[in-house]
Amino acid sequence: MIYNDAYSVFAGGRHPVLFGSKVREGWPEVADFNDNVMNVGLSGGTLSYRDQELTLYRKGVPEQVWMNLNYSPVLDESGRPAGVLAIVVETTERVLAERALAKAKERLTQALNASGMVGTFDWDVESDTFYSDSRFAEMFSVDPAKGEKGAPLAEYLAGIHPKDVDRIAAAVNDTLATGKKYVQEYRLLSKDGTIRWVEARGECLHGEHGKPSRFVGVVVDITSQKDAQERQRLLAREANHRVKNIFANFHAMIGLSARSARTPQEMAQALRGRLDALLRAKDLVRPGIMGTEHQSGRTTVDAVVRTVLRPYDDGPSRIIVSGPDVAVGPKAVTSLALALHESATNAAKYGALLEPNGSIHVKWKAQGGQLCLEWEETGGPAIAAPPQASGFGSVLTERSITNQLRGKIVHDWRRNGLTLRLTVPLDRLAV
Repeated sequence: MIYNDAYSVFAGGRHPVLFGSKVREGWPEVADFNDNVMNVGLSGGTLSYRDQELTLYRKGVPEQVWMNLNYSPVLDESGRPAGVLAIVVETTERVLAERALAKAKERLTQALNASGMVGTFDWDVESDTFYSDSRFAEMFSVDPAKGEKGAPLAEYLAGIHPKDVDRIAAAVNDTLATGKKYVQEYRLLSKDGTIRWVEARGECLHGEHGKPSRFVGVVVDITSQKDAQERQRLLAREANHRVKNIFANFHAMIGLSARSARTPQEMAQALRGRLDALLRAKDLVRPGIMGTEHQSGRTTVDAVVRTVLRPYDDGPSRIIVSGPDVAVGPKAVTSLALALHESATNAAKYGALLEPNGSIHVKWKAQGGQLCLEWEETGGPAIAAPPQASGFGSVLTERSITNQLRGKIVHDWRRNGLTLRLTVPLDRLAV
């Protein structure tokens, strides 16, 4: 081995004994690596490595080092390879610094994720250059590479939901003009259609002449909070709707019991029985509003249908139910029961159960991986036309079947009575 002064520094404690030694004996810990280098070089080939990791004993102890290595043959007078030229650039400090930086960024990203922080921004107002980290840019549907390089503010505004963008642009201009603190909540619309809520806080910094110079701030992801608020509003509406339906059901129960009872005692007994049945039906629906679906047990479509309709069954032809045993899982039972319960309540208020001779026929079958259920009402008031608007009960039914069970629901408003058809995937029904 013959080397220059710079290599002697790299060799550390191996110098000066290393000078003039054979490469395999000089670096025994990497003998196999150097064997390959010599074999390739003396065969006329070249080798190149970037940030090659090796373990060397330069100071008597094992040490991990990284190097850029380039090897090429040295030719003799006859043009044949007689040796190998090695160009060695140690990159250990840079590699360790880059790894430390990557770990720091990873910890920062984890901290930002845990806190819901999207990131920070810095907008150079005069040059209209908006700087952010890559994660921030990606969330605003901006090329992550433009985060640190900067991009016009308009590119970031394009990632805001169309219904919010004008309001946010006006708020930014107001902060520039008045110096007020910038605090806004708005939606981000990603390219795949996903919507996320964020809260942005910032302020405008002014230059020497009082003109807006920089606009800096932070953005926090508040999607989970918004979802929780929306769920609370929905639960409040749902609770109010169900209270109204309870009174409608009580009214129907009283009417049913009065028509068949001959004495007050018979009416009281019949009414108590129907109210008990109504409470059992409510137990199937209650987990949906309490968020405890997992506490419900596994049952069947037949059991759910009969439980929901039992309070209204006051005659041999009043409620007709037919269909095979189809399993219903603890999560799906609430959604199915809610849809049936809403249909029964509407039938008691406006449909077949409102008339003494009205009846409901529910039949179902399992076909092609789907539960196909048909609800048919007859003998109720004539239907002049389909309802012009959907009430909250219809919205609940649609949400239960379409959103939660990934099924379909079709209403056929015939003059002689409503026919409702449900289709639900059996795998969703069994969950």
